Amino acid sequence: MPSFDIVSKVEPQALDNAVNVVRKEITNRFDFKNSHVVIDLDKKDFKLNIETDDDMKMGQIGDVLVSRAHKQGIAPEAFDFSKESYPSGKIVKKQVSVRNGLKQEDSKKIVKLIKDSGMKVQAQIMDDLVRVTGKKIDDLQAVIKLCQGASLGIPLQFINMRN
Repeated sequence: MPSFDIVSKVEPQALDNAVNVVRKEITNRFDFKNSHVVIDLDKKDFKLNIETDDDMKMGQIGDVLVSRAHKQGIAPEAFDFSKESYPSGKIVKKQVSVRNGLKQEDSKKIVKLIKDSGMKVQAQIMDDLVRVTGKKIDDLQAVIKLCQGASLGIPLQFINMRN
């Protein structure tokens, strides 16, 4: 029976490359001359720690980060900018987490979306992925289109298509 997996993963090397490109671009920009800017990537926890002089520069760093990560193949939805920046002395700090792996509630949303569509496929949650099986590959391709069209707020990848 044909099947495939729905996952939400960020390639660590692509994320590291994107952060390095952002660091390089920020040091070369005129509006960041003589500014305190620190961008640290915690590869184990997939978190970015950003420090800068003010909120305006924090927003500019976020914009540059999203655009450069998109060029590296990382979806903009992977970054969670929901935490507010906080002042620490003369600088402003912010912690940006990178969504890596499907959480249980996201997996449930995907399974519910597939079940509500009425397609003749089975979807089951397996740790941090959702496995979809069906009798025809056309049904599986319809599920992929459905998931891409739905605005779930998380980046999805479709892997391990088996016949």
